[in-house]
Parts: sequence; C-alpha cells; structure tokens
Amino acid sequence: MTENLRFLRMTRAVVSLHGCSLTEKVSYRRVPVFSYFTDFVKQVNSISTTNFSSVYRECAKQGVVEVGKQAHAHMVLSGFRPTTFVLNCLLQVYTNSRDLLSASMLFDRMPLRDVVSWNTMINGYAKSKDMVKASSFFNSMPLRDVVSWNSMLSGYLQNGESFKSVEIFVEMGREGVGFDCRTFAVILKACSCIEDNSLGMQIHGIVVRVGYDTDVVAASALLDMYAKCKRFDESLRVFRGIPEKNSVSWSAIIAGCVQNNLLSLALMFFKEMQKVGGGVSQSIYASVLRSCAALSELRLGGQLHAHALKSDFAADGIVRTATLDMYAKCDNMQDAQILFDKSENLNRQSYNAMITGYSQEEHGFKALLVFHRLMLSGLGFDEISLSGVFRACALVKGLSEGLQLYGLAVKSSLSLDVCVANAAIDMYGKCQALAEAFRVFDDMRRRDAVSWNAIIAAHEQNGKGYETLSLFVSMLRSSIEPDEFTFGSVLKACAGGSLGYGMEIHSNVFKLGMTSNSSVGCSLIDMYSKCGMIEEAEKIHSRLFLGGNVPEEVEKMHNKRLQELCVSWNSIISGYVTKEQSEDAQVLFTRMMEMGITPDKFTYATVLDTCANLASAGLGKQIHAQVIKKELQSDVYVCSTLVDMYSKCGDLHDSRLMFEKAQKRDFVTWNAMISGYAHHGKGEEAIKLFERMILENIKPNHITFISILRACAHMGLVDKGLEYFYMMKTEYGLDPQLPHYSNMVDILGKSGKVEKALKLIREMPFEADDVIWRTLLGVCAIHRNNVEIAEEATAALLRLDPQDSSAYTLLSNVYADAGMWERVSDLRRSMRSFKLKKEPGCSWFELKDELHLFFIADKAHPRWEEIYEEIGLIYSEMKSLVPEVEVQDQDQWYYY
Repeated sequence: MTENLRFLRMTRAVVSLHGCSLTEKVSYRRVPVFSYFTDFVKQVNSISTTNFSSVYRECAKQGVVEVGKQAHAHMVLSGFRPTTFVLNCLLQVYTNSRDLLSASMLFDRMPLRDVVSWNTMINGYAKSKDMVKASSFFNSMPLRDVVSWNSMLSGYLQNGESFKSVEIFVEMGREGVGFDCRTFAVILKACSCIEDNSLGMQIHGIVVRVGYDTDVVAASALLDMYAKCKRFDESLRVFRGIPEKNSVSWSAIIAGCVQNNLLSLALMFFKEMQKVGGGVSQSIYASVLRSCAALSELRLGGQLHAHALKSDFAADGIVRTATLDMYAKCDNMQDAQILFDKSENLNRQSYNAMITGYSQEEHGFKALLVFHRLMLSGLGFDEISLSGVFRACALVKGLSEGLQLYGLAVKSSLSLDVCVANAAIDMYGKCQALAEAFRVFDDMRRRDAVSWNAIIAAHEQNGKGYETLSLFVSMLRSSIEPDEFTFGSVLKACAGGSLGYGMEIHSNVFKLGMTSNSSVGCSLIDMYSKCGMIEEAEKIHSRLFLGGNVPEEVEKMHNKRLQELCVSWNSIISGYVTKEQSEDAQVLFTRMMEMGITPDKFTYATVLDTCANLASAGLGKQIHAQVIKKELQSDVYVCSTLVDMYSKCGDLHDSRLMFEKAQKRDFVTWNAMISGYAHHGKGEEAIKLFERMILENIKPNHITFISILRACAHMGLVDKGLEYFYMMKTEYGLDPQLPHYSNMVDILGKSGKVEKALKLIREMPFEADDVIWRTLLGVCAIHRNNVEIAEEATAALLRLDPQDSSAYTLLSNVYADAGMWERVSDLRRSMRSFKLKKEPGCSWFELKDELHLFFIADKAHPRWEEIYEEIGLIYSEMKSLVPEVEVQDQDQWYYY
C-alpha cells in the first residue's frame, strides 16, 4: 500500500513536470499502452524483468514517451535492478521519441552495455540526422556487428549522403563483416539515389555470390535499383527470378513500371498480382492510381477506388491523396471534390492534390478557396501548396493575391525552394509584372532549366522579343540545355518578325537532335507560318505528322499526338490567313477534315476568320453549324469570331443575335460587335453599345477606341470623338496610337477642320504613317480650297512610298475641284512616265456556292453585257434624280 501511494505521488510529479494531465497527454491510440501500464501498476508487487521490458517495448512501438518515463520513474522508486536487456528496451523508448538527452544520460549510467545498447544510440542519432554523434558512438564501440554497420549505412542514406553510404559499405567489406538482406536493401537504395547503374551491377554480383539473390528483400531492392537507373529490362529479369513474391516485390515492380513510364504494364502487373492473391499495400495503390492518372483511365481508377474501400485503405492518407490526384488528372474534379468533402482527418497532401487539380483544370478561384481552407485548418502549407496556388493566381491574373502569397513564401523561407520560385516567376509573368518576376529570378541561389524557361516565357508573353532571345543566349552560356518548353517560347518570340533568329534556333534544334520532337516541331511550324514561309512550315508538318498517314492511321494515334497534329494544322491555316491567302486556308481546312482530324476551337475560329475576310457567309454558316454540333458555341473565343464573321459578311442581325446569346462576353466580343456597327456606318448603335460596355464594367482597350472613333467619323460627331479620344488617356491610361490619330484626322477633316487635322498630325508624339497622310489627303478632296495641305500630304506620302499611285489620284481630284487643270495634266503625265497605274477596285459576293468577282471596267464576267446594261439603267435613274450631275462625271464614276 505504501508502495502504491509513493507511486501515485511520483506520477503527479512527473505529470506536473510535463505540464498536463495524464488523460490529456495520452491520445486514443495510446490507450492500450496506458491500460497495460495501469494493469502493471496494480500488480506492482510482482515486479519482474518481463513486466518492465514489455511496457518499454510497447511504449517504444507506439511512441508514448510520457508513459515510458512514468514506468522508468516507477522502476527507479521500486528499487528494481534492471538487466541490460530491460535498459536497452528503455533506451529504445527515448531514441524512438527523439529524446536523445534522456537516452544519452541513461546510456552513460548503464553499468553494462552490450552491442544492442551501442546500436540503439547510433540508430537514434542517425534518425535525428546527427551523423557526427552517430559516427562518434560507432567509432567508440568495443565490438560491432552487422546491425551497427547497417545503422551507419542507413543513417547516411537518410541524410542524403549516398556516397558516404557507399564508403561505409566498402569499409564493411574490408573489415570482413558478413552482409545481410538489410545491408543490400540500403546500399542498393543508395545506388538508386545516385543513379549509378555500374555500381549497382557490382553489388548485384555480390548478392549472387553470397546467395541472397533469391531473398525477397534483397531481390526487391535490386529490381527497384534497376528501375530507378532506367534498366527496367534487368528489373524484370530479377522480378521473374524471385521464387516467392510478396507485397514488397510486387510494389517494387509496379512502381518501377510507373517510374519508366510503362503505365499500361503497371496496370497489367497489378491485375496479375490480384490473380495470384498478392496482398495490396499503400505503395501499390499509389503507383497504380498514378498510372490511371497519367493514362486518363477514369473507369479503372474508379474501380481501384472501390477496391481500396473494400480493403480498408481508402482512409489512408497516401492512398486518398493518390485517388484525389487521379480524379483531378482524369478531368473529374466533381468526384474529387465529393471524396475531399467526405474525408475525415484530411492531411496537407490531400489539400495539395485539390489545389493542384483545380489549377491544372484552370479553375483558379476554386484552387484559391481550397488554399484558404488549408490555411484555416492549421495544417500549414508547403512548397507544393504554394506552387499550385501561384498557378491559380496566374490563371485569374490575381497579382495582388500573388504578392501576398509570395510574402508568405518569404516569411516561411519557402521562397528559397526552386519549385516555389519557378511558380512565382510564372505567376508574375502572366500577371504582367516582369520586374517582380526578374527580381525573383535574380535572387535565386540555384536555377534549373524550369527557372530559365519561366523567365524566358514571362518575357515572351509580355511581348519582349529581344529580351527573350537575350535570356535564351544567357541560358546557353550557363550550360543549361534547352528543352521543348524553352524552344516553344523563343520560337514564339521569333514568330512574325525575326525569321533570321528563328532559323538559327532551328539549327540549334537540329544539333540537339530534337527535330523529331513533336512539340518543338509545332513551334517551328508556327514560327515559319507567321514569318510567311508556309512552304517550310508544310515540310516540317509533313515530315512530323503526315508520313503517309491515312484516316485509318489517324484513328490509331493517342490523344496527345492527335492534339499536337491539330495544333500543327492550326498553325499552317493561321499562316495562310496572316498572308491574306484565305482561300488556301479553307482548302487546307477541307484536307484536314478529309483526313479525319477533329478540329478544335482554334481551328474553327481561324476558319471563321477566313469566311469573314472573303465575306463567305454560306461557308461561315456551315462552320457555325459544326460549332453547334461540337457544343463549342459557348466558348468566348469562338463566339467572338462568329460575331465578327457575321458582321463582316454584312449580316448585322445574326451578328447581334450571336452577341446577345453569348453566355460569356469578354472585351473581344464587345469589340467585334462595336466594330461591326462602325464598319457598316451604324455609328449610333456603336456608341450605344460602347456606353453599355462601360456600364457593365468591361474595360475598353485600344481596339475598342479605334472602332468607336470610326463610328464618330461616320456620323460626323466631332465633340464626341474628341471626348472619347481624350478619355483613352485620362480614364483608362491608354496612349493613343496611329490608328486613333488617323480616325481623329478623319473626324476633324470631314467636319471641315482640315487645318486642325494637320495640326494634330504635327503634334503627334511619333511620325505619321501613310494611312494618316492618305486620310488627310482624302478629306482635302472632299473640302475644296485645301490645295496647300493636300500638296503637303502628297509630298509626305511620296516620301514614304514614291510608287504610291493613290497619292497622285487623290491630289489630281483636289486640283480638278480647284479648277487647276494644268496641274491635273502634269500629274497624269508624271504617272505615265513613272508607269504608275491605280489599282482597280474590286468587289465580290457569293451566290449559290459560287463566288462572283467584279473589277472596274471589267469584261471578264460571262454576263458582263447584262451587268453593264443594268448599271446604265441605274445611272440614268440617278441622273434624273440629281440634275446637276455633269456628263464628265460619268468617266470618273466608271474609273473609280
């Protein structure tokens, strides 16, 4: 009884020392140990070595150092003299709980120490990543066994010192220490970490020599080593040679398949394992679910999820994270969210899987909400969380949120992580914050290929072509080899204006042996197409994708290859559109359809653009029908192109219908509709739509103001035009560009304020182009008595292009209006001497799938006589309605 009271006092002292009650400290999973210890206390009179060692081993196993300390206190107060075995068990309690101070004090006071005592201390310090102390204990050992050596091997490996592990293994061999299966498991893992296949093969020889090649632990380590060293054929040979396979060997071979991108084979091995009754494990589920994610095998992934539920693995953190990741990568965020919401005791990895999944699916706001939930959960964040949420900020252009998140990264020191810094650079680049992106890049202690790709892409996305190429050169000088993403960005920077640089980069691609890379090939095709070298683009396209391909072969292509094929076609079609060869673009689209290649939204948008350029309303409606069948009409990009196509084909009714039916409108959609009205002289409707755009908080851009100023020019609204012109800078921070000045010259000129128009040109912050001078010359032809201004405009035009026939023609009209016929004659003689001829006007329309072209004074049309007869009748009616029209105007009418 006295012993029990003394124990209770000691218990209170120990508990108060730890600052909490006993029941508060012991969690639900520690209750069995506590119950076991309580029973032990009740039987205090039967104290024995067995009782103490059992309690200590259970405490060490479950990691309950508090209960272990109480048992230690009870043992001291009871006067029991523990054996070395009992003290080793207690030592294990302290080292397993990382209480190395208590462990060291106990070790120093032990009357007798055996090899297990020393090994326990070495292992404890190794697990705490204090290899200096571990090495000190190892060197002080009077006698070492294989466990001592294995502890040092494992300790160095766990601390990332794989080469040191190899040194210990070599020394172990020199000392004549016999290896066991754990020795081989550790050293082969070290070979995997340093990817030293030759060293691994030498150790394989030792494994065979000492007879461990049939041991399931050593063999599993061997096949894992070969798989990680990209020698999967050897992995397979080792696996087939294992006489009795367990879950570890099955797990190793399945993981090896995934690591070597043999995803279908991984699934096959999983099915084979199920047939022979192999047990499942956490790592097996993780590997197979990863295969399903990479192959987009949603159906099989769902079956595996059901299998995990039956096997009671669904609640496991790693399996649940792999399942969430599988649903996310299979484009099924709905089921991922259901699983996430129904799960209890979520870990950080589960949150990370959802953040990454939503970011990859371009649901930036949802990713940000999940990150907010993670912060509220108290689980904290890591480099994966930040990388995913930075991508989310990039998607929603959330610069403010991105800046706050980078502040978190700096405070937590995660900004030093390469992956986090790379994601931050990408986010800043996409949010048009190049200075911040470069600052992060400049502060990086270590840069990898992704870092260079991120900063190069950031400059390219922000239209900094020269800086993009300069950074590419710096990357090459830093001995970082470019990859497909690097070439994608730099070739995009060359597209449209830097053909010479593009060709140099093409030669670099050839030297690196990446000409067969389809992603790089698509970038080259796009670059050559935009630089006007369609023939070169088609050569690369044919070599990469059309090596005799027929529709049957196209059907056999996997999704990624089909997507790249579609991108390649899109680039060439777009190249033809850029070169104003819309008919060729439509022919290529027809060929694409005949080959069985499914167009995407970019294909349809580009082809609709060709219909707009050719005013082919019939073909445009056919494409529109296909868009509806493919359920792409809700896409804002396609919808905007449809609005533009119908307006350019003269069908403003259908254009407005598409505009109003649009589920989502961006500034491109608004611009297309406003431009349509302005182009057709519907200035009032254009202005109303612009005012509605402002009310709906859609920020106008340069294109919007070009259209609205054109509308003001059509209506002769000088004051309104000036108001919008100055609004650009004062309210939206947009500096007027040449097209805006051109429209203002048109507005002022048509209202008779020709001198003000000339003054505006002279006050421009940059040199006027031919369009502005031609506009001024045109308004001089409308309003008489502006001969001097017309002559100045003509002189400026001819300085820019001496062969510009329109300048002579317009000035001739000004002279004619002023009655200066001698100068008219001089101009015509000059045109004849320079062999200048005004390009004839052209118009066309589509009737019953046939395009009819008309030129001035043209007699090529098969029904030209009927056409001219009809024109004559129209002219007679016009003459009767306007008596003052002079006969000489008839020639001019035919000419223009």
